[in-house]
Amino acid sequence: MTRVRKEKEKEKGGNRSKAKLRAHLKEFWGIDGLLEQNKQYIVEPPSVEKCNELSKQLLYTRLASIPGRYEAFWKEVDSVKQMWKSRKELKVEDAGIAALFGLECFAWYCAGEIVGRGFTFTGYYP
Repeated sequence: MTRVRKEKEKEKGGNRSKAKLRAHLKEFWGIDGLLEQNKQYIVEPPSVEKCNELSKQLLYTRLASIPGRYEAFWKEVDSVKQMWKSRKELKVEDAGIAALFGLECFAWYCAGEIVGRGFTFTGYYP
């Protein structure tokens, strides 16, 4: 068998495996439909340079949004301070919602610690 023929057969096998993968993704995950619905967001041609450009755009867009988020954070802090000043008028319902939110935050923290330890409750692996 010549080298060219071997390469052609290898390509055919590669195409078959790609077709199998595509069928698997389509059957179990509905990826084709997802890609079709969101094809306006797919950048053609896909290249390393374009990925680098997009990642830089994302980074600098996030950096540009920091002042707005900083301002929103301080507005939230001021509203919490205002609620604390008028805590005598606070309803039990509002206090219960705040307590449940705090409990949920603690539960997510604990779940993250367990996952970070490798799904053990007692400690880290050596």
